[in-house]
Amino acid sequence: MTFKIPSAAALAVALALAIPAAASAQDTVPALQRPGTSLPVDRIVAVVGNQPVLWSDVLVAVNQKRAQGLAFPTDSAGQMAIARETLDELIDAEILVQKAAQLKIEVTDEETAPAVDDQIRRIKEQFPGDVEFRRELREAGFGTPEEYRRTLVDQVRRQMLQQRTFEELRKRLRPATVTEAEVDAAFQASRERLSRRPASVTFRQIVVAPKPSDAAKARARAKADSLLAEINAGGDFEQIARRESMDPASKELGGDIGWNRRGSGLVAEFERAIFALPPGRVSPIVETAFGYHIIRVDRIQPAEVKARHILIRPAIDSADVERARVEADSVAAQWRRGADFEQLVQRHHDATEERGILQPYPRDSLPASYQAAVAGKTAGAITDPFQLGAGLAVKFAVLELVTMTEGGEYSVQDVRDQIRQQLIAERATRALLDSLRRETFVSLQL
Repeated sequence: MTFKIPSAAALAVALALAIPAAASAQDTVPALQRPGTSLPVDRIVAVVGNQPVLWSDVLVAVNQKRAQGLAFPTDSAGQMAIARETLDELIDAEILVQKAAQLKIEVTDEETAPAVDDQIRRIKEQFPGDVEFRRELREAGFGTPEEYRRTLVDQVRRQMLQQRTFEELRKRLRPATVTEAEVDAAFQASRERLSRRPASVTFRQIVVAPKPSDAAKARARAKADSLLAEINAGGDFEQIARRESMDPASKELGGDIGWNRRGSGLVAEFERAIFALPPGRVSPIVETAFGYHIIRVDRIQPAEVKARHILIRPAIDSADVERARVEADSVAAQWRRGADFEQLVQRHHDATEERGILQPYPRDSLPASYQAAVAGKTAGAITDPFQLGAGLAVKFAVLELVTMTEGGEYSVQDVRDQIRQQLIAERATRALLDSLRRETFVSLQL
C-alpha cells in the first residue's frame, strides 16, 4: 500500500458529499461532518498507542477520497475493503503524529495559519454570503466559524506533523530492491489505467527582453530614491506601495508578497536582501532584472520571511522593443551557426524566464505562440524568434527543440524508470511504517 498523508481538506463544506457506510453501519456522513456529530452510533475501530480511531473518522476519510474522484463500490464487500484500506492509512498517520512527539517535532499556530486561512477563504467563496456559510456550519455541527477554524487548525497541524516526521524518518530509509520482472508486472497491472501518451516536446530557449535605456534607468532610480526618502521621513510604506508600486501582484496589497523561503524562486538579489533585513527595517534600493525595489521585512520565522516591496520599473519604449527584436534575430543566427548555448544565455537571456523544459511536455498544453513556433519542426531545429506578450510588454523567444515525440500508447520502456522508482519508494516507505508499527501498540477492532 502506498502511504498517503491525509488531506487537510477533510471538511470541504461546499462539496456536501455523502458516503454509504460499509457493512454494519448504514449512516451517511456529509463531507463537512465533524466526527461524532449527528451519528446515531459510533464505535472504536482501532487503538493506536492510547489513541482511539473511530468509525466516523474512517467515514470522513473515505468521503475525502470520494471528493478526490474515488469510484466507490456499490457492494458491501468492496465498501469494507475501502474502509479497511483507509483505516490502515489513518493508523499510519496516527503513528507518525505520536512519533513526532517522541522526536520533539512541533508545528506552531503561525505555521498552520496560511493553509487554514486559504481553506476557509476557498470554502466561503462557494456560498452567496456569510449567512449561508454560517448556516451550513451549524447544520454540520459547528456552533461558530471559530469552532470550525479550530478544527481545521488541528487537521493542518496533524498533517504538517506527519509530513515533517516522515521527512525526518526518510533519512533512515534503506534502499529497496526491485527486479525487472516486477517492473514489467506493475506496468501490466496498470496498463489499462494509463491514458494515451500525448504528443510532447522538450526544448531549450533563450528569451530576449527589451532593455531600458540608461536615461530610463536613471529616471526610475531617481523615482525609487524619492520614495525611499519619503518612507524614511515617516511615510506609510503600505500606502506608498498602493500608490506607486509597479508590481501588479502586490500593489493593491500594500506591497505584501507573503511568506518566502530560501530557494523558493526569488531572484538572487531580492532573496539576499529580504534574508539580511531584521523585522521592521526598510532596505536601501535593490536592483534586479525587474527594476528597483524598496523592501520591508514584517516578520521572521525559521527559514521563512514575510515581506513587502515597492517596485519601480524603468520605462520601455518602441525603440527598446525594436532593438530586442534585432538582438533575438542575431541570437537565432548565432545558435544555428553552432554558438554555445551557455554563452548565449549569459549574454542575451532574460534571467526572469525559464531556460527551457527538458521533461516531456504536452504540445497541446503549450501557449499558442509556442505551439505555432514548433509546428512542423523536428528535433534539433532552432526556431525563428517569436513574440511573447503584447505592446511594450513584449519579449522574443528562440527555441532549440531537443525532442519531438508523437502521441500513442505508453510502452513499458517509456515508464520503466518511473515505475521502478515508485516501487522502490513504496517498499522502503512501507518497511519504515511497519517498523514503527512494531514499536507501537496497535489494536484493530474493525
